[in-house]
Amino acid sequence: MSEVLKSLRGIPVALARGVVNLIGRAMTMEPSPITPWSSMQWYNPPAAWQNRGDRLWVKTGLKTDFWRTTHYGFIRDSGHCYYREVLGNFRARVCFSGQYQELYDQAGLMVRVSKTHWLKCGIEYVDGVQYASAVVTRERSDWAVAPLAGQPDRVWFEVRRRNEAIAVLYSLDGDKFVLLRLTDFPEEPTAWVGPVCASPEREGFEVTFESFTVELSTAPVVD
Repeated sequence: MSEVLKSLRGIPVALARGVVNLIGRAMTMEPSPITPWSSMQWYNPPAAWQNRGDRLWVKTGLKTDFWRTTHYGFIRDSGHCYYREVLGNFRARVCFSGQYQELYDQAGLMVRVSKTHWLKCGIEYVDGVQYASAVVTRERSDWAVAPLAGQPDRVWFEVRRRNEAIAVLYSLDGDKFVLLRLTDFPEEPTAWVGPVCASPEREGFEVTFESFTVELSTAPVVD
């Protein structure tokens, strides 16, 4: 929790309290066993993939991406997302590692309501640096990043949905999580949630996901 509080320095007190309520005060959750890969399905199947029991290995297709309009002018909806449907409030987490080599190689988690309303977060590779990244799309995409020190072998990303808000957090050790972004998100009852990857400038980016969990809220949230 101390890492979260450090990341809130400099923002208004009322907003900081709201963030802490969202990401620090736990909702009543169901137990979170690891989601079996066999229970999920692809949105845009990749060039190759394997269910390796406790791990999911993926090799991306040519020039795949998720983006809508902002700055670049194009719309791409060709990235790979391996998802399950989730109803209501939840907390989802995944650990992953990738062979980052080319510009914009990316992997992480996606929360998707429709082609025009979605969130992806994870690692994006830019000019030789791994960035913690979050793209929020409401008709048009926006992008927030934070550079990571060194080249971590693997990272953990977590999203926490609470009604119309989502918090994005990341960790380098699976224990201490840092807030990357808090964003408004459509209050649709059901969303697709799962690992995501893409390679906008090439094909054959390889990534391995493990320990994908989803905790569902079992009680209404009270402010």
